[in-house]
Amino acid sequence: MADEKVEQDRMPLLDHLVELRRRLLYCAVGLVVLFFICYGFAEDIYGFLVRPLAAILEEQGGDRRMIYTALYEAFFTYIKVAFFAALFLGFPLIAAQVWMFVAPGLYRDEKKAFLPFLIATPILFFLGGSLVYYLIFPLAWKFFLSFEITGGDGALPIQLEAKVDEYLSLVMRLIFAFGLCFELPVLMTLLGRVGLVTSEGMKEKRKYAIVLAFVAAAILTPPDVISQIGLAVPTMLLYEISILCVRFVEKKRAEDARKDDDTDPDADDGDG
Repeated sequence: MADEKVEQDRMPLLDHLVELRRRLLYCAVGLVVLFFICYGFAEDIYGFLVRPLAAILEEQGGDRRMIYTALYEAFFTYIKVAFFAALFLGFPLIAAQVWMFVAPGLYRDEKKAFLPFLIATPILFFLGGSLVYYLIFPLAWKFFLSFEITGGDGALPIQLEAKVDEYLSLVMRLIFAFGLCFELPVLMTLLGRVGLVTSEGMKEKRKYAIVLAFVAAAILTPPDVISQIGLAVPTMLLYEISILCVRFVEKKRAEDARKDDDTDPDADDGDG
């Protein structure tokens, strides 16, 4: 009897592991397919990423270029471009597989609560990437290019010749930094839902959050004021939005608790 009970308890775990392996396999196959598709458009994707810099250089005039100093550098840069693009485009597939894996084990109310976070995550990441691409890149690139020197009177000119691999690394670093910081409301709301943080506690620690926002911006961005402030200020605004989201979750949890008390038959039992 004991062996039968152990076997019955073991089968659900094995089923979950098989299901997890299948979902991971779908994700891996999807990412591989997207990688090869994106590699076919890697040059166009890189051209899109370099467009903010190209626009500024075009305004300045002259024959400007980007360089690579190793024979394999351009090839591996396109590999990285295809990989990052595949991850970005494949996120809905990964999110769908995560949902299909966890959804069977959730109650109906839990599914309704979890699904909005799954939808909001890629949207917020895209908003963060859009902010850095359309606002921060032009300002930061102009700031860096302001240190060029035309030369003359015995002085040698100092001119930018950006390397393709270094430019890609900087761009992707900024995109992922802004994208991840924009996930702050999702993270804090989830923590608030499980009771690990409260809106009042977040208000009391607001000053520490401001300091951490600037510290994170100093670590994740290049050493220039524009990109650091450009990341720190939205992070502080997102922290305030997170407080409102956590407060909404707390009110919803309190309302659900009152409903449960009203429908609990034991709550109306008297002493007699």
